Amino acid sequence: MSHETTHALIAALRQAVIDGQARIAAATTERALADGLAPRRLVDEALIPAMDEAGRLFEIGEFFVPELLVAARAMKASQALIMPLLVGTPSATRGRVAIGTVMGDMHDIGKNLVVALLQGGGFDVIDLGADVPPARFIAAVTEQHADIIGLSAILTTTMSQMKITVRALEDAGVRGSVKIMVGGAPVTERFAADVGADGYADNASAAVTLARRLMGRAGQGRD
Repeated sequence: MSHETTHALIAALRQAVIDGQARIAAATTERALADGLAPRRLVDEALIPAMDEAGRLFEIGEFFVPELLVAARAMKASQALIMPLLVGTPSATRGRVAIGTVMGDMHDIGKNLVVALLQGGGFDVIDLGADVPPARFIAAVTEQHADIIGLSAILTTTMSQMKITVRALEDAGVRGSVKIMVGGAPVTERFAADVGADGYADNASAAVTLARRLMGRAGQGRD
């Protein structure tokens, strides 16, 4: 395959994801794989940059939640074809993040956006869902080796569960081996510091930036 064709396919896949065109993203992925492009290259040069751009557009107000969701759907349509080909190959993920909405809080739209952008940003994401008790966050560290724990809360009445979860991680003896980031409508940077989190993000795109910074600070990755 010529360099021009390779570049064109990667650019087309990247744009299809940004535009939220799931069918085109899947078809372009199929063609690229059939033409011999490496699956990891499609992830690194098309999917990750596309979701980074979608996140940037969201931050500056050109994208809203619906646009971000359809971009994530297009990314997943491509990812579904790529990931089976990466099984058994060395992982180049930027880290493993276990994320969930804290116990007592059933809201998950914001959390789902963060999950989508983290996946698009190259992270291995464990989505714990909503109404997650501290024990499940602890298990994500001890059993699934999460590098980062993400805590989401939408209700002011459940914010206290963030502090309870951080304390539970401390009591379990695993706080030192994991970074904690928090977010959600009522959460502030000061609150994040008060509960002992390592960082705070006020939107999905900022959460990806924070996760990358926390992984850099941790100086660790997963092979």
